[in-house]
Amino acid sequence: MDIGYTISKLRNEAKLTQAQFAEILNVSQQSVQKWESGNATPELEKIIFISKYFDVSLDALILGNDNRIVEEMQLSKVIKPQYQNIHDWEFYSSNLQIEYQQSIEEGLDIERYGEVFSAISRLPKSEFKKMMGDVLFEIITSAKQKEGYAYIEPSDLEQIKGLRKRTNTAYTFDKNKLEDKIHGAWVGRICGCMLGKTVECIRTNELIPFLKETGNYPMHRYIYKSDLSDETFSKYKFGFNGRCYADEIDGMPVDDDTNYVVLAQELIDTVGRDFTPFDVAKVWLKYQGKDSYCTAERVAYCNFVKGFYPPDSAVYKNPYREWIGAQIRGDYFGYINPGNPELAAEMAWRDASISHVKNGIYGEMFVAAMLAVAATTNDIEQIVFGGLAQIPHTSRLYESIMSVVEAFRSKVSQKKCFDMIHNKYDEYTEHGWCHTISNAMVVVASLLYGKGDYGKSICMAVETGYDTDCNGATVGSILGMANGINSIPDYWKKPINDTLYTTIFGVDKVKISDRVKKTILHIK
Repeated sequence: MDIGYTISKLRNEAKLTQAQFAEILNVSQQSVQKWESGNATPELEKIIFISKYFDVSLDALILGNDNRIVEEMQLSKVIKPQYQNIHDWEFYSSNLQIEYQQSIEEGLDIERYGEVFSAISRLPKSEFKKMMGDVLFEIITSAKQKEGYAYIEPSDLEQIKGLRKRTNTAYTFDKNKLEDKIHGAWVGRICGCMLGKTVECIRTNELIPFLKETGNYPMHRYIYKSDLSDETFSKYKFGFNGRCYADEIDGMPVDDDTNYVVLAQELIDTVGRDFTPFDVAKVWLKYQGKDSYCTAERVAYCNFVKGFYPPDSAVYKNPYREWIGAQIRGDYFGYINPGNPELAAEMAWRDASISHVKNGIYGEMFVAAMLAVAATTNDIEQIVFGGLAQIPHTSRLYESIMSVVEAFRSKVSQKKCFDMIHNKYDEYTEHGWCHTISNAMVVVASLLYGKGDYGKSICMAVETGYDTDCNGATVGSILGMANGINSIPDYWKKPINDTLYTTIFGVDKVKISDRVKKTILHIK
């Protein structure tokens, strides 16, 4: 048995095509063909590389000791996972381009490794790709910040508090109106989420033409199944089949945005208001399966299982650490701390720090604090500044939110303001589409330009793209809290039918009105 036969056998056992194997070795496909046909022999450095890649000895590879190589390959099958079946969210090396972009934005001095990140990210899933990803992770964790980086962005709570621009505003709420406001926040969040859920993951190059085609632009209503035809299904790349539509539901369908509100309520119910990040991790493991979590949350969940707990669970092989996931989890901490944005933000930090860092954490603190302020006023700017007062003024999030506020105050048009967001964050990349900052900017712009009108504001948040269900939910939650349940027209509430479905173990389906009453108990 010659080396060409051995290489062919190893490659086929690894389910690699000649083209894929050639890319891994940085040679032409013709070179692999010549090796395997016996018309050429790999150079020594390539032989060593192949030996290490397949984890076989050089004598087994060169001399063709068939019994030994079979034994080694069988052992390999037993101890190595089928990488092609691992979800990208759970395989760090599938996300190296995201990791590179994230690290650059954090100011890490890694630009010289850009081509390495790019090359390894193109490889098929394999043990070798995992190993190379591990090496790059070590580079990231040991990288220093570039000199002259413009931002100071700690993840530690006390350091965050030291970088706030505090206000002297005292917030008081009317106890007689509190239940009405809490009810408005719950329903406002759920209706806004439903509006965006139908088109979650669509990009505006298809969303806007679709809305225009169906007489819903500027957006002013839910998207219905009756809006669609066979031609629509074939015309757009976005998969309209299998989506949730307001004219086909008997309550709010399962969504992670609404799951998190109920999950936070279960946390307070079982642990109390003095919960810790470790308590949050335990509740996640207890109440939901892995598939209920996405991106940073999925990584953190898997890290819990592996024994990594907060704050390590947020940073270990987590390229999504500043994505929107935490920002959609903070609502309940605002609900149960009316008039106390500082405590709302602190609770949000305890939750966010299990899966996020820096601006990923600030996003949840910002939203929770805004909701605590919205319980006391319907002044949108006061609500926004109440949220900003709880995050570092030295952060990218603070700077970006202020750019939206300043545009609004300078009477920049709604279109130009949203164009500014699109110019800063590219919705056609996963990172731009799902980042905390891009979506927080959409939320604030929708609140300001919507001027307190519930329907107009949630529609604005959805039609601009990005994470449509998350932004519709957050805008709806804040306005529902600020203006109360009666400010939400019956049109939006009717399809929801006071019913919310969840994937939380032992909860399943709930009455929203019951959850409102429990919220009041958690406030008291």
